[in-house]
Amino acid sequence: MNNIVITVARGFGSGGKEIASRVAKDLGISCYENRILTLASQLSGLDQELFNEVNEKIREKGGFSAFMKGLPRARSYITKGKFVSDDALFEYQKKIILDLAETQSCVIVGKCADWILRGRDNVISLYIEAPRDFCLKRTMEHMQVNEAVAEKNIVTTDKYRANYYKYYTKGNYWTNPINYDLTLNSEKVGIEQCVQLIEDYVKIKMNYLGIEKL
Repeated sequence: MNNIVITVARGFGSGGKEIASRVAKDLGISCYENRILTLASQLSGLDQELFNEVNEKIREKGGFSAFMKGLPRARSYITKGKFVSDDALFEYQKKIILDLAETQSCVIVGKCADWILRGRDNVISLYIEAPRDFCLKRTMEHMQVNEAVAEKNIVTTDKYRANYYKYYTKGNYWTNPINYDLTLNSEKVGIEQCVQLIEDYVKIKMNYLGIEKL
């Protein structure tokens, strides 16, 4: 074992994606978020748009609501004469995540990566969150939208992510601190300091595992 994998779960607007990207850049490793969808599309031979449509989302007519009721998943796609379920699309993404963890040091954002890679000594799992006012301000600035639109994006996206995580982890909670090595409040700690703290923790982990360089 000579690689480190950092998984980052994040609340919408918390700066988690920026933090993940900056950590990866500083460490000289790749950061995977939507690139996982591209790789899953290439692996499966399916249109990437199928993966984009279920990107950390559970369909209203299937997914977690159906799971809770003990009903079969209702949502599927027909492509090249075959049905492709949301679960099958997830499995392709899961395979990409497992392959990445076996072959390289990297940062993986979202996609239930912390759960998929749980129990591995070389995995550092992070959760980045912040108070709503902080997330609203960042979302308004980055998306160039008003407060109402920003609020809707935060509520909707976080709900999608929470339900997606709960479904694919068989009932676990996305915000459960036990799932993670570190849970950081990006408003209180600051974006810069979050990056530094994570990089310091990576060094501690590398020393513990006897890894000299990534």
